[in-house]
Amino acid sequence: MKEEGNVTVIAQRMISGASPSSTLNSPASQPPLPTPSPYSFSVASTRLRSRPTIYAYDLTLRSMALLFSFISALSLAAPSPTRTKRGAISRFYDNPQLTYCFTVSILAFIYSAFQLFKRVSDIAYRGVLISDMTSDYLSFILDQLAGYLLVSSSSVIIPVIQQMDSHNSLRKPAIVAVCMSFTAFVVLAVSALLSGYKLCKRIIW
Repeated sequence: MKEEGNVTVIAQRMISGASPSSTLNSPASQPPLPTPSPYSFSVASTRLRSRPTIYAYDLTLRSMALLFSFISALSLAAPSPTRTKRGAISRFYDNPQLTYCFTVSILAFIYSAFQLFKRVSDIAYRGVLISDMTSDYLSFILDQLAGYLLVSSSSVIIPVIQQMDSHNSLRKPAIVAVCMSFTAFVVLAVSALLSGYKLCKRIIW
C-alpha cells in the first residue's frame, strides 16, 4: 500500500509539471541562509569606515604644518654663531625680528603637534581629549591665530634679509626660515578653511 501511495504522489507531481528532483531542490526544502552577525566585522574596520575622508585630509595638513614649522625653527637655531666684521658674535636671538620668527615657529610647532596628537587619539579613541564640538570651535579660532602669527613673522623678517650682508651666516637660514614659515601659513590657512567647513556643517545640521 505504501508503494502504491508513493507512485500516486509522484504521478501527481509529474502531471503538475514538477519533477522529484526539483521538489528536493526547491527553496522551501532548503535550509535558510545564516544571517551575518553584526559583530562579525572587526572594531578597526568599523572605525576606519565610520571616519570620512575629511579626517584624512585634516591629518595630512596637520602633519605638514608640524614639519614646516619645525624646519623653520631649526634653520635659525642650527647655524653656529659667527663673528662679524666689527668683531661681534652674530646669533639669531640678537635680532628681534629673527627671534620673533623663531618663537612663532616654535608655537606653531607645538600647536600642530597637539592637533596631530588629537587627531590620532580620535582615530583610536573618539573624544578622549576634547569633545568634537569644542575641538571644532577651538580649531577654527586657533588656526586663524596661528596663521596670522606665521604670516606676520614672515613679513617682518624679509627686510632683515635684505639688509644682511651676503657673507652673513644667518642669511641663508633666514631665507629658509621665511620660506618654511610662509608654507606653514598656507597649510594652516587650508586647515582653517577645513575647520570652518566642519564648524558650519555642525551648526547647520
